[in-house]
Amino acid sequence: MKRLLPLGLAVTVLACAEGGGEHGAASLTGWKWANFALLAAGLGYLIAKKAPAFFQGRTADIRKGIAEAAGLKAGADARAAEIERRMASLGAEVEALRATARQEMEAENQRLRAETERHLAKIQEQAEQEIASAAKAARQELKSHAAELAIRLAERQLRGRMTAEAEQGLVVGFVHDLASRSGSAQGVN
Repeated sequence: MKRLLPLGLAVTVLACAEGGGEHGAASLTGWKWANFALLAAGLGYLIAKKAPAFFQGRTADIRKGIAEAAGLKAGADARAAEIERRMASLGAEVEALRATARQEMEAENQRLRAETERHLAKIQEQAEQEIASAAKAARQELKSHAAELAIRLAERQLRGRMTAEAEQGLVVGFVHDLASRSGSAQGVN
């Protein structure tokens, strides 16, 4: 390219010199063509120098973008596959959760049943103790009432059998008994 520029310049100068002064319009056209050739050569040179680096950079950017997109797609595909795997196993997980919930409910039911049985046994024991205590109190009250009735009955029977002579004999016997005791108590002193 460097070699083409001087050659194009030389061709333009020759074309202008050949036209001479008699043809002023032709020489102006020659200069226009020479100017165009210089501009085209300069642009060609700049494009030839800068375009490969630009296109290589652009190609690298595009390849990098494609690689990133491929990585993102692979990640998205992996996430989609994971979601599909989870969705496929979701039914099994739900069933496992239900089974676990059933087991926990059964264990809780058994615990509540055992606790209820313990409470019932404790209540039954307390009731038996209260019944035994009430029966003992009732027996005691019954004995006390029976003793009171027996004393009343004995008193009635004694009053019914007690005559004035029997009463006089008892009083005499009691006094005599007291006297003998007091005499023996005085002799001991």
